[in-house]
Amino acid sequence: MENYTMEGRTYRYYGQEAPLYPFGYGLSYTTFQYRELVLSPPVLPLCANLTASVVLRNTGQRDGEEVVQLYLRWEQAAVPVPRWQLVGFRRVAVPAGQETKLSFMVSAGQRAVWAQGWHLQPGTFTLFAGGQQPNQQTRAPSEVLSARFTVTGTARPLQGC
Repeated sequence: MENYTMEGRTYRYYGQEAPLYPFGYGLSYTTFQYRELVLSPPVLPLCANLTASVVLRNTGQRDGEEVVQLYLRWEQAAVPVPRWQLVGFRRVAVPAGQETKLSFMVSAGQRAVWAQGWHLQPGTFTLFAGGQQPNQQTRAPSEVLSARFTVTGTARPLQGC
């Protein structure tokens, strides 16, 4: 094999074509609402980790479980990258009418791009949190929140952190 590009070979690189059954696909007997996606810090140095928190509320009449998913998008990467990349998920049980606050850590390594080795780049990123992939078209209602953060510094190999 001589061509190692992922273009057209995996759902993350299909462009506008959506996968038939995306990660987290399924139905539930209840509904959930997401709110208060908070990123800390919103501006961080190149080698720093990001903390994200989101509040999940079960707005239905039954107890239920939700798979909360976090996706990262590079706004202007110097090399080809996926449309978005799964950087965290957690299955959480929430009783009817109750809510819970979830925290996630997105490491600097999860922002690395491959360019003859793993490299970190400064720039603007978008983090998505919800019960499905961003822009997913399904019959199961779920919302996806998004928030931007900025990474400052000079591009360098991941090993340099």
